[in-house]
Amino acid sequence: MMSKTGKIIIDRKKPVIYCTVIDLSASGLAPSVHACWAPQTVRVLVCGVKKKVQLIWTRGFTIGVLISPLSASQGRPKKG
Repeated sequence: MMSKTGKIIIDRKKPVIYCTVIDLSASGLAPSVHACWAPQTVRVLVCGVKKKVQLIWTRGFTIGVLISPLSASQGRPKKG
């Protein structure tokens, strides 16, 4: 898989964290981030699709997140 640029959305009132997605599967992804990481649950925007994810592991600047089961069933990008 080629690396893709994504965005981590912590809160609507806070700036997004840009990331590089280095691994992506149906159940999760591994974005590389250059920021402090604190929240256990956030939203990730990759390829125009926003998913709710849960932090599972961290290794340096790379994190592993699990896609929420409810989010996985809603995988279509919004129109407009």
